Amino acid sequence: RQSPKSDMIGESPAMQEVFRLIERTAASDKPVLILGESGTGKELVSRAIHKSSPLADKPLVVVNCAALPDQLLESELFGHEKGSFTGAVAAKPGLFEIADGGTLFIDEFGEMSGALQAKLLRVLEDGSMRRVGSVAERKVKVRVIAATNRDLEQEVKDKKFREDLYYRINVLGLELPPLRQRIGDIRLLAEEFAGEDWTIDEDVMDRINSYSWPGNVRQLQNAIARAKVLAEDSRIELKNLPSAIVEAARSPTTPRRVFLSVSI
Repeated sequence: RQSPKSDMIGESPAMQEVFRLIERTAASDKPVLILGESGTGKELVSRAIHKSSPLADKPLVVVNCAALPDQLLESELFGHEKGSFTGAVAAKPGLFEIADGGTLFIDEFGEMSGALQAKLLRVLEDGSMRRVGSVAERKVKVRVIAATNRDLEQEVKDKKFREDLYYRINVLGLELPPLRQRIGDIRLLAEEFAGEDWTIDEDVMDRINSYSWPGNVRQLQNAIARAKVLAEDSRIELKNLPSAIVEAARSPTTPRRVFLSVSI
């Protein structure tokens, strides 16, 4: 029910396929692109790939592109020299240098600006990079794992994302299934989030199995955490769930396949 080198839980065919693909991608040193809706566990997958890889004893460095404006993100990724911009009172190595020899996980990859996409492409092509404010070339060897909830293929067609970078990063592509396509896993996850000493009423289980979970596993975890705060006697009842979950019904969906694409 749990991947041996990750914190992910699942018995559904979709998650068993995810676990299998984690092992396959981990054995390679090629870039990985993880696709999936928000809350599906993209960072957990990146950590599992790193932990299962030959680089497991090397650093895993994480950065979220959506959390930083462009100038700060560039400095965070590539480092900067003293005086290169206001506030740069000392030289600082970037995350590529810190991750040298290991893995860099770039979350919200689709949020990266065109200028940064060009710099990232160069690192992926030959390991070359420059700190902000420097003309000196530095060489790094980093395995890049990127994740996004955007449809990058469509954004490439719409000229909103660099085609060359998309194909460079999408050597190994892995798509995570949304929770609504993992119905068999919802009970397992709810029980895990609740804990051993808690009871979940069957009408609660019925309702959470019929909900569409737009926020996926993260939303389910938050809903169970909230229910535990409101519950009495270590028993989660229907009245303890958020009203949106109690009142909503899941719409039928067509399952999407998890895929592994290889293009070298």
